[in-house]
Amino acid sequence: MLKAVTMKEIERIFEVIDPMGISREAVVIPLRTEHPGRISIMKDGKLEIVVEREGDFDEWVRGLGARIQELMKPEDD
Repeated sequence: MLKAVTMKEIERIFEVIDPMGISREAVVIPLRTEHPGRISIMKDGKLEIVVEREGDFDEWVRGLGARIQELMKPEDD
């Protein structure tokens, strides 16, 4: 169980978003984890990534890129 997000987890998330061309300035990563974790687009257009508290972080972060792509794909696809 991951109770708090540290720089270690943030760096792993950056390893996913950097190659996607997403600016680090356009991402909000709360330091408190939740169950379930979630990815959403905030009203100001920033991408919010709330890390999953339960389960394995490595497994969760491996699927992060696909979840972000799914969220950001145009509605008409």
